[in-house]
Amino acid sequence: MRTFLYDQKWKKLLTPEIVGLLTRIHEYKGEQTLYIDAKEESLTKLVGVARIRSTEASNKIEGIYTSDARLKAIVKDKTTPRTRNEREIAGYRDVLNTINESYDYISIRPNMILQLHRDLYKFEGYDFGGKYKTTDNIIGEEDEKNRFVRFKPVSTLETPESIENLCNEFDKALGTGTVDPLLLIPMFVLDFLCIHPFNSGNGRMSRLLTLLMLYRAGYFVGKYISIEHLIEKTKESYYECLQDSSLNWHEGDNDYGPFVKYMLSVLLAAYRDLSGRVKILVTSGLSKTERVSELIRNTHGEITKSQIMEKCPDISRITVERALSELLSSENIIKICSGRYTKYVWNRDKE
Repeated sequence: MRTFLYDQKWKKLLTPEIVGLLTRIHEYKGEQTLYIDAKEESLTKLVGVARIRSTEASNKIEGIYTSDARLKAIVKDKTTPRTRNEREIAGYRDVLNTINESYDYISIRPNMILQLHRDLYKFEGYDFGGKYKTTDNIIGEEDEKNRFVRFKPVSTLETPESIENLCNEFDKALGTGTVDPLLLIPMFVLDFLCIHPFNSGNGRMSRLLTLLMLYRAGYFVGKYISIEHLIEKTKESYYECLQDSSLNWHEGDNDYGPFVKYMLSVLLAAYRDLSGRVKILVTSGLSKTERVSELIRNTHGEITKSQIMEKCPDISRITVERALSELLSSENIIKICSGRYTKYVWNRDKE
């Protein structure tokens, strides 16, 4: 049976690179009072955008899709899911909402993990929702010619005890007060994925548990910036680091470093994004038109109208279009391409 000696293994992760990532994230966490004290309306809009993006991205990683219009309607609970994909999306939506609203009451214990998995599949009626896997599974990979086994998780018989041990060791290490939760969380997630406790939904559960553990540790950036979306955008690196950290896992000799660095980098990117958005949305005291101007000016490279609206969810499309028109007339920005491919860049020559 695989053991998880977190209280011993975390010290090996304190490399200069990882310590640097931790330091920067801690600094951003210290600024969270800025986010909490910000205008409620602006933060509410950020939360709404993040929930849509998180639900879309986490399911998209697993090949679960629907149209943009249907996705938004499902996340906002304004329609009934019609297909299997939409039922799974609705399940993810509900579990994500539960975590966002009740994280303080959801402990990292096997029974709670099973309940969340049950809710993930509650619209499907599958009998494996909320139950551990009933057959041994493998993590496979395909190339142009063949399919091969990349990793073989623990057996069906060992799964319940493995999850029990995993949760116990996590609690034990966290309870010492000496281990940074930002190290423990990706270690836990890596081990959870290597156990692969369910017939289906392991990847999505791992991302939901990541958010849950971050919230419980006081890191709330995932409420406002979609961590799942950042993972989906860098999923090749995600899978590479996951594979690197799972080598020799069954022997207890794997290196958590690659996966820990990847997850910390994602979290840092989320905090940077949030910091920039909050300053534009709340703290600058600029008008909405001025905020559009500042956003483009501070963007390195090109930006689209949809990206502007995404970063400023409280500004209407009409206001954004009016601001773009004024900036073009004053030659402060340059328009690149046209139609659906239109992009804008700040005119540095006028500065």
